Amino acid sequence: MVEANPAKFYFAKYFFLGFSALQWLVAGTIFFRHPFNARTFFVALVFVTMGLICFAFFLLLSDKIRRVAVGKNKIVVFEGDKNIRFSWPEVKSLEIVPFFNLYKLKVKGKKGCIYFFPSQNIDPAFGLMNRDTSKMGDIVEKRKKEYGLK
Repeated sequence: MVEANPAKFYFAKYFFLGFSALQWLVAGTIFFRHPFNARTFFVALVFVTMGLICFAFFLLLSDKIRRVAVGKNKIVVFEGDKNIRFSWPEVKSLEIVPFFNLYKLKVKGKKGCIYFFPSQNIDPAFGLMNRDTSKMGDIVEKRKKEYGLK
């Protein structure tokens, strides 16, 4: 079983939450440290709005990014205390998302998709075509050919 670095997963999952908290901290600092006038209020409002937008991104993306281990016979999705196992015939599609260094997994009978990181960085070829040259990429490519996945 090959899995990506957990630090990369947690950084990507909670980046927007931390960035939104930083924006709100800056807004609060500006608002309370400087005398109240229209300019100070507007600048603080801009940082609060940026924090709200980042928090909305966090809410949208955090449940879609998962830790995944890929093996020769199965794919395991780690969800807190439980692990969900899928065999390769259950996979509908597995593809690389260009520019973001992510895999996109769709499973038959499940609504939505799961995004996960490869075990190593993907080598970009002019940004449009990517190829995963890691051990995880070798396993994925063999299984995609074997089961006719796109």
